[in-house]
Amino acid sequence: MKHTGLEEELAAVLAGHQLELDDLEVQAAGKRRVVRVTVDGDGPSGTGPDLDQIADATRAISQALDDTDALGDAPYTLEVSTRGVSRPLTKPAHYRRNLTRLVTLTLADGTSLTGRISAADERSVTVDVDGEERTIGFDQISKAVIQVEMNRRLTDDHDEAGE
Repeated sequence: MKHTGLEEELAAVLAGHQLELDDLEVQAAGKRRVVRVTVDGDGPSGTGPDLDQIADATRAISQALDDTDALGDAPYTLEVSTRGVSRPLTKPAHYRRNLTRLVTLTLADGTSLTGRISAADERSVTVDVDGEERTIGFDQISKAVIQVEMNRRLTDDHDEAGE
């Protein structure tokens, strides 16, 4: 079910926290509703929102939902999360926020390749595939998914712990 008015309202609330609304899902759960809000943004390190941003945004979303009549009078449970690594990359900003990560790209011609994201702009992504830099236009990519690396070595510029 689409909630366009609610999406616009929550997007405005999130913009005040330097976050973007990635997805909104409202489901019935007995007499209650579950409101799932997925957010994204650059965050302090440029690689995504941090826990403090999510906590502040959650409070603001909760207040906005309490103040609006978009959900009616039914009680709701609010769940706020980030995109996580399992969701496909669909926007140029998703690639930028995942610099240095390993990605598998499925191309429009059906082939696939796996490499490390080394650069991204509004039109293309550059991926290091076995030491060879390949720049691929987003219009040539049908699906892109980050690969989880358990023993990934972090660089100082992209320390995921935010240290």
